[in-house]
Amino acid sequence: MATKDEKNLTQVIDKIAAMDEPRRSTLQRVHDVIMAAAPTLKPRIWYGMPAYAASASTPALLTLRNDERLNLAITEKASFRAAGGADGELMPAAWYFETVDDTTEKRIAEIVCSVVD
Repeated sequence: MATKDEKNLTQVIDKIAAMDEPRRSTLQRVHDVIMAAAPTLKPRIWYGMPAYAASASTPALLTLRNDERLNLAITEKASFRAAGGADGELMPAAWYFETVDDTTEKRIAEIVCSVVD
């Protein structure tokens, strides 16, 4: 019998697999980046979206959204930090993208690590 974590991971993989190309490949790559950057995060479906949480029973910290634009978002359950610099006290919470190149992949990994630190 599969564990809750295994079932949740399967649901996320199935959700991504059901998407049309090229978004399927893009979100699969982002999923892989998230899991490599923070292997302790637990994938699950959160409000119909692939999401990542500290455990199977805690609120999601990150979500992947497949709407008009692809979106990586930090949920209100994550610890926020002011951006500083030109952005002062603003707290970044969402990033839109169409494709993922090596630079974007690196930035996604940084965002993910900032959520789990």
